[in-house]
Amino acid sequence: MSTRLSRPVVALAAAMVAGSILFLPASSVWGGKYPEPSVYPLPTAWYLTFKHGTIKRIVVDVPGRNVPVAYWYLLYTVTNNSGKEVDFLPDFEMVSEDGKIHRSDQAIPLPVFEAIKKAEGNDLLVSATQATGPLHQGEDQAKDSVAIWEEPTARMGTFSIYVGGLNSEFIHATDNDGKPINDAEGKPITLRKTLKLDYTIWGDEVKPELDEVHAKPDEWVMR
Repeated sequence: MSTRLSRPVVALAAAMVAGSILFLPASSVWGGKYPEPSVYPLPTAWYLTFKHGTIKRIVVDVPGRNVPVAYWYLLYTVTNNSGKEVDFLPDFEMVSEDGKIHRSDQAIPLPVFEAIKKAEGNDLLVSATQATGPLHQGEDQAKDSVAIWEEPTARMGTFSIYVGGLNSEFIHATDNDGKPINDAEGKPITLRKTLKLDYTIWGDEVKPELDEVHAKPDEWVMR
């Protein structure tokens, strides 16, 4: 399942063209530079520890499908060292070369998760549904889980994955008069600290399982 870029993003782009923007509480005036996350942790925000592997491809025989189906998946471990109880509500979005947004774990058949768990040999691996919810403090309460996408195209090329829900850091967009900038539905635009993973896979639909995955360094962005 895929969607085009969200209305808030479009509205923000229009506001950027219209004039300079002040983002609070980042306390920086718009000067042609996209807002960046705080360099240091904010005292009022919580942050989770997130570790991930390299995105991988797997082909699974799925009931009801005439041919095996390819999926991409990202293994991760999330730990709560924030000093407080936190609800882990992850949001994984893959943005393909054509600009489409593909949310993870949309109508993924159970046999796909089971095939990944078997291939990885991790008995502690839990599904996206099982990973969502209260995340208690401490290393012994960490959760191993996986984000899964049905392959959007046979030629992946360059694409990005955005991981949200790892912290509570955010900023509201306001104009120079301090008034909120709203989206097309009249709601204030909020940008949240999000982890951005960039990948490039050179190759085509011929033996895609042999194509190398090239990853760029992780980057934190406001999105």
